[in-house]
Amino acid sequence: MANPTAAMLVIGDEILSGRTRDANMHYLAGELAKRGVTLAEARIVSDNRQAIIDAVRALSAAYDTVFTSGGIGPTHDDITAEAVAAAFDLPIGVRDDARALLEAHYAATGAELNAARLRMARIPEGAVLIDNPISAAPGFSLGNVHVMAGVPAIFQAMVASVLPTIVGGAPLLSQSLRIDRGEGEIAGPLARLADAYPDLSIGSYPFQRDGAFGAQIVIRGADAARVEAAMAELVALFPESAA
Repeated sequence: MANPTAAMLVIGDEILSGRTRDANMHYLAGELAKRGVTLAEARIVSDNRQAIIDAVRALSAAYDTVFTSGGIGPTHDDITAEAVAAAFDLPIGVRDDARALLEAHYAATGAELNAARLRMARIPEGAVLIDNPISAAPGFSLGNVHVMAGVPAIFQAMVASVLPTIVGGAPLLSQSLRIDRGEGEIAGPLARLADAYPDLSIGSYPFQRDGAFGAQIVIRGADAARVEAAMAELVALFPESAA
């Protein structure tokens, strides 16, 4: 049986403008692989309500689980919560349990829970809160969509909270081999190897160093014996690379 699938939706003008480099997709992909969940798609959309609604609906329908990052802070352009609520045709408002978390946090830090900060307590009806041990403002889960902060440290903490609730499959294993030949030279043998192991993912990642071309070949799969067998055949095809 194939592993469960997931998608990630990264939300924010700052990502698309190049002002901020996204680190959350890289982290999520690694954590999902350990749990046996395939990250099958990632999208980036601007802080546009309809774009978020459309993406949430499409990804939620296509994959077992969806993770979003960004757009749940206190400023006017943090519109993810409202857009996700609209995607599910649900009302949204300040919820007592989310407000209580913020009240306790700001009382402890001596800061004011003002109107802007209270925006972070807006939760769609029926959603389950996601714990935020760093800054208290919660994310939330609605259906198969998990809505999380964009700040990497908080995103990672929220992922750690959500992952135990997700049913995974067989963890993906991988082995790699560096081959100091151009991809055009190795493409034929690689294609035949991939045909012989349709249950595995065999990827070629080219590089150029000191004027010479090469490729890192990565073999991934859930069956350790199959990965080992494919790697043995790869080494036999390019024995100089195993030296």
